[in-house]
Amino acid sequence: MFAVFNLIPFNAVLPPLAAVSLWYAVPLIVSVSLVCAATRHEELGPILNHAVRFGAWIVVFMAVVMAVLWLMGKLV
Repeated sequence: MFAVFNLIPFNAVLPPLAAVSLWYAVPLIVSVSLVCAATRHEELGPILNHAVRFGAWIVVFMAVVMAVLWLMGKLV
């Protein structure tokens, strides 16, 4: 089952179980960004535009936090 996740580039940084757990973030990011965008706009076009931008911010924030934690783990 973990053979599929060996193709993921960040698998070299994360253990296989963490790579599997990271996939649970995808539906959360999609749902949170869509709900946040829908509370600010009424039409479908602006909702999708805002959801994509907000989802990108979430992914970047998660990547920065993951990089900081990885760096702290390497320093120990």
